Amino acid sequence: MQLTWFATFHDTTHPDTCVTEPELARLAARLAQTPDLTCGRVYTPWLSEGVYHKDGPAPQLQIQLYYASITALEAAISSNGSLQFLTDPATLPSLRNASVTEQAMLNRDFSHGLPPPPSQTSYCSYLVHYPGPAQDMNRWHQHYLAGHIPVMRRFPEIRGVEVASRLDWCSSLPWRRVHYMQRNKVVFDDIDALNAATSSPVMQDMRADLSHFPPYDGGNKHFAMKTLDIKPR
Repeated sequence: MQLTWFATFHDTTHPDTCVTEPELARLAARLAQTPDLTCGRVYTPWLSEGVYHKDGPAPQLQIQLYYASITALEAAISSNGSLQFLTDPATLPSLRNASVTEQAMLNRDFSHGLPPPPSQTSYCSYLVHYPGPAQDMNRWHQHYLAGHIPVMRRFPEIRGVEVASRLDWCSSLPWRRVHYMQRNKVVFDDIDALNAATSSPVMQDMRADLSHFPPYDGGNKHFAMKTLDIKPR
């Protein structure tokens, strides 16, 4: 089990804003040099009319970084940490007007036994978050992990499943901290595979299990995102 950190850049005033390819290349190169990083992902919107959930414009960029310990994660986001470069407007000039949030979480990987996405430039991740809270957080997580995850793993052509839950963390970054009770992700080769999965009979089982969720507030949000892997150097 790893620790994971999310930074989400969302310009809601200019929803059609896109991060440029040169910006993404520079960002990926810098992130790959982050000390103690075990792996990382950079997400940008994957636009498609066929996506099952329509939750409005996706954030223009989300970064997810993984660490083996809270000590390593907090060092990266400390006042002199390696991720302070993300706060420089010159790093992502396309997103200079974006609001940015951050959250550190505990990550559970349920991808064992699933074939990994093929080696290619990018693949599709379906990112979901539940702001919460639930009336009984323990009961909520127990049901989701024991009941909902096995259904997710039955999606055709699924390549990966992860669930992240809350923890307390220290950060010196100047961004708004969010405390979503849960984030989860399912991975597919591309948007067509995601659309096929959400049109499959498994989706009916997902909806059926949803009716058994313990009570919670805040609803949920779903975004299909192109995914670039970051491999530490």
